[in-house]
Amino acid sequence: MIKAKIDKKLELKFRELAMRRYGYSKGAISRAVEDAILKWISLVEKEQISFEGDPIEAIKGILSDVKFES
Repeated sequence: MIKAKIDKKLELKFRELAMRRYGYSKGAISRAVEDAILKWISLVEKEQISFEGDPIEAIKGILSDVKFES
Protein backbone atom coordinates (compact mmCIF):
# COMPACT_ATOMS: atom_id res chain seq x y z
CA MET A 1 0.00 0.00 0.00
CA ILE A 2 1.26 3.46 -0.87
CA LYS A 3 0.13 6.52 1.04
CA ALA A 4 0.99 9.98 -0.22
CA LYS A 5 -0.01 13.53 0.55
CA ILE A 6 -0.70 15.61 -2.55
CA ASP A 7 -2.14 19.03 -3.28
CA LYS A 8 -5.91 19.09 -2.66
CA LYS A 9 -6.73 20.58 -6.07
CA LEU A 10 -4.59 17.94 -7.79
CA GLU A 11 -6.35 15.21 -5.81
CA LEU A 12 -9.81 16.49 -6.74
CA LYS A 13 -8.90 16.75 -10.43
CA PHE A 14 -7.39 13.24 -10.35
CA ARG A 15 -10.50 11.79 -8.68
CA GLU A 16 -12.79 13.52 -11.17
CA LEU A 17 -10.87 12.24 -14.19
CA ALA A 18 -10.41 8.76 -12.71
CA MET A 19 -14.14 8.39 -12.19
CA ARG A 20 -14.89 9.67 -15.68
CA ARG A 21 -12.50 7.16 -17.18
CA TYR A 22 -13.09 4.11 -14.98
CA GLY A 23 -16.62 4.77 -13.78
CA TYR A 24 -18.09 5.73 -10.46
CA SER A 25 -17.76 2.27 -8.95
CA LYS A 26 -15.49 0.97 -6.20
CA GLY A 27 -11.89 0.60 -7.37
CA ALA A 28 -11.88 3.40 -9.94
CA ILE A 29 -9.32 5.46 -8.02
CA SER A 30 -7.09 2.43 -7.45
CA ARG A 31 -7.15 1.57 -11.15
CA ALA A 32 -6.28 5.15 -12.06
CA VAL A 33 -3.42 5.26 -9.54
CA GLU A 34 -2.01 1.98 -10.86
CA ASP A 35 -2.29 3.25 -14.43
CA ALA A 36 -0.52 6.50 -13.51
CA ILE A 37 2.28 4.68 -11.67
CA LEU A 38 2.82 2.25 -14.55
CA LYS A 39 3.05 5.14 -17.01
CA TRP A 40 5.49 7.00 -14.75
CA ILE A 41 7.66 3.90 -14.34
CA SER A 42 7.72 3.37 -18.10
CA LEU A 43 8.71 7.00 -18.67
CA VAL A 44 11.48 6.96 -16.06
CA GLU A 45 12.89 3.63 -17.24
CA LYS A 46 13.26 5.08 -20.74
CA GLU A 47 15.38 7.94 -19.44
CA GLN A 48 19.06 7.42 -19.92
CA ILE A 49 20.79 7.29 -16.57
CA SER A 50 24.45 8.18 -16.72
CA PHE A 51 27.14 8.12 -14.10
CA GLU A 52 30.51 9.76 -14.51
CA GLY A 53 33.47 8.66 -12.45
CA ASP A 54 34.58 5.52 -10.70
CA PRO A 55 31.59 3.69 -9.18
CA ILE A 56 33.81 2.02 -6.56
CA GLU A 57 35.02 5.40 -5.31
CA ALA A 58 31.42 6.63 -5.24
CA ILE A 59 30.41 3.67 -3.07
CA LYS A 60 33.40 4.26 -0.78
CA GLY A 61 32.30 7.87 -0.39
CA ILE A 62 28.74 6.87 0.41
CA LEU A 63 29.92 4.34 2.98
CA SER A 64 32.67 6.52 4.48
CA ASP A 65 30.69 7.17 7.68
CA VAL A 66 29.74 3.52 8.18
CA LYS A 67 31.72 1.72 10.88
CA PHE A 68 32.58 -1.89 10.06
CA GLU A 69 33.33 -4.41 12.78
CA SER A 70 34.32 -8.03 12.27
